[in-house]
Amino acid sequence: MIEQDTYRLSASKHIIDQVDLELARIIGLSIEETDFIINYDIKYRMGGNDEDE
Repeated sequence: MIEQDTYRLSASKHIIDQVDLELARIIGLSIEETDFIINYDIKYRMGGNDEDE
């Protein structure tokens, strides 16, 4: 029997962004570094595919 879990991260993006912002504040990242973290590989983090490359 194979079990599969499916996650729709795009529905939780605002929560993930808040976590990223708080962690960035705690470790003292600059605005530019924080922006990079929040937007890093967003296509893949939010369920995109690589067909558009």
